[in-house]
Amino acid sequence: MKQARPYPRAIVTRKAARSLAGGHPWVFEGEVLRLEPAPTDGRAAINGDVVDVFEENGTWQGAGLLSLESKIRVRIVTRNANDRVDEAFWRRRAQWAWAHRVSCMGTRALPGAAPDTRACRVIFSEADGFPGLVVDRYESVLVAQVGTVGMERLRDVVYPAVLDALAQAGERVDALFERNDSPARDKEGLPRRKGWWDGLPAPASSRVKVRENGLAFDVDIENSQKTGFFLDQKYNRRAVRELAAGRRVLDCFCHVGPFGLNAAAGGAELVRCVDVSQTALDLAAENARLNGLDGRVSFTCADVLDYLPELARDRSRLRAEGGPFDLIVLDPPAFTKSRGTVAHAQRGYREINYEALRLLPRGGYLATCSCSQHMTRDLLARAVAEAAHRANVQLKQVEERQQAPDHPILWGFPESHYLDFFVFQVV
Repeated sequence: MKQARPYPRAIVTRKAARSLAGGHPWVFEGEVLRLEPAPTDGRAAINGDVVDVFEENGTWQGAGLLSLESKIRVRIVTRNANDRVDEAFWRRRAQWAWAHRVSCMGTRALPGAAPDTRACRVIFSEADGFPGLVVDRYESVLVAQVGTVGMERLRDVVYPAVLDALAQAGERVDALFERNDSPARDKEGLPRRKGWWDGLPAPASSRVKVRENGLAFDVDIENSQKTGFFLDQKYNRRAVRELAAGRRVLDCFCHVGPFGLNAAAGGAELVRCVDVSQTALDLAAENARLNGLDGRVSFTCADVLDYLPELARDRSRLRAEGGPFDLIVLDPPAFTKSRGTVAHAQRGYREINYEALRLLPRGGYLATCSCSQHMTRDLLARAVAEAAHRANVQLKQVEERQQAPDHPILWGFPESHYLDFFVFQVV
């Protein structure tokens, strides 16, 4: 590199350089040979700093954010040597991120429904060039999760950049809530916390009403899972909605009811929503009332892993629950969060799909998914195929889907591809 850059340097191994050249944005702890001071002023790198990354042969590989307490030691933010990672840099990134959402979702709303960008992911971490930052939009409220020390140091630069990108597009934002209570922060040496960001006035309540696919949902952004709602399944829920007319639907792991309510809105004869959390079911019932669908949606508090076998064993219980069902939705939580437990998780996915397939008649439909990056598309497909073989049924694939495009998949970075969704018919 000919020009002197103002950042400290991380000298990395050839292995790390090969990985970066393939598009992966992470440098791991064991791949950093040494840290060197900035060539312009001799400044040593501190935790969260921007550092230039050089292969040991002197080849510049990019610039990234340093995490001294994490096994992921550097997260690349740019491979353009002309970039200066300053406030203008982050503002450009935020504008590009919002422009992407408008392009891929701005015209996809159902007729008469609000634009799909009214409830969407605005920033998706590395996939948008903000490593460790997630920002979701719920109408006029943003919910942010910061998971890295670099983004923690940049909060008061990055948040205004996101707000400005939305304001320039004519989008109103009244408040920003931080859900910085994820265990991922422990690995960065960051304290867990949640609360309203003091850069905007704090509203009186953390409950927000949002609309998705024309349906209203009461979202508790402070106490619900993740940032309050699972936005990544938006169009997968629409796919279920399109199949639901006249069917009896069983929505397993229903959370606050979005799959079940989409099915009811699509004309399902009956919907039974099942979740282990009574709190989630109470919100789901309220959401059904909000949409005038409570007459066709019922709720059961149960562990799905026990509930499905019980229905298969006891036909009177099945009838009492509204069955037999001819459309079953399986949207389980991630059964694995590490490579070491993938084999156990695969057995879990195989088991729940087997139990669901035992309940479906010929001609019935199964919508099933995995939301773990370690449970890859091929592993999920294999688990479902093994479940079908064990249940002695044949499956005809109707659709194969992924996460919504506001959760973009960055090629070269498989960690950004975490959701796979299949719809099958039993034949």
